[in-house]
Amino acid sequence: MPVRREDLGDLLAFLAVAEERSFTRAAARLGTSQSALSHVVRRLEERLEVRLLTRTTRNVAPTDAGARLAETLRPAFDEIEAGLDGVDALRERPAGTIRITTPRRAARDILLPAAERIMADHPAVHFEVITEQRLVELVGEGFDAGVRLGEEVEKDMVAVRIGPDMRMAVTAAPEYFEEHGRPETPHDLTRNNCINLRLPTRGAIYSWEFEKDGRPLNVRVEGQLTANDPDVILDAALAGRGLACLPDDHVRPLVANGRLAVCLEDWCPPFPGYHLYYPSRRQPSPAFRLLVEAIRYRR
Repeated sequence: MPVRREDLGDLLAFLAVAEERSFTRAAARLGTSQSALSHVVRRLEERLEVRLLTRTTRNVAPTDAGARLAETLRPAFDEIEAGLDGVDALRERPAGTIRITTPRRAARDILLPAAERIMADHPAVHFEVITEQRLVELVGEGFDAGVRLGEEVEKDMVAVRIGPDMRMAVTAAPEYFEEHGRPETPHDLTRNNCINLRLPTRGAIYSWEFEKDGRPLNVRVEGQLTANDPDVILDAALAGRGLACLPDDHVRPLVANGRLAVCLEDWCPPFPGYHLYYPSRRQPSPAFRLLVEAIRYRR
């Protein structure tokens, strides 16, 4: 069946619904109304004479035919997008919006200082910075790039180091150590009040990770408080509520001024720090290349 020019918009609309599994989210992604999007998908189904989506009051899911069509469309539209990005890259003047997902700490310490310099020098460049801890599917959620720890970046992504290696730090207020003593091995943590982190992506409780002499050791700790935000955990540690296990960039200034103290340093080996990552098929625009060079880590 020949593809007409007007069909391309209908196919893109269907793909958004199939990927989002929701007319509401897909409409927000495309900047249209839910009713208009529903009409477009229904028109496409009538033209193809096959049902592409199964609709219930709570869920939208592709049929077998819809799933097969979506698998074909995604790489095709990715190639079109890459081609358009390549055309945009021919422009001499950096311009456009760069949309990035990043943890709050990396945004504050690395990304935003570089973005402010770029925006000052290039008024046509805009940034949208979304801070969150969960791992994000960049293409499906409309991001140009993300910032995550090196070990969290998927292998099919281009990864650019933007920060030094990091370590986990087991930390507490000095008053806590004075009252409860300082753990000498990770096994001592089971006798302490520890502040747990609920992981934002999988929803599980983070198991504190250690290593010494090449031997890894994971410890499941217990305590009165669990939170999904590292800054909440940090505030609780400062208040003397217990031990926290956080990346050392969270605690380093507070250790330097004496508000926090650390223990088990010899059990906390380094690991790859923050990386900027983006799809390997992306053709970087001039504005995006400016960002990469501005935040690239140089030892």
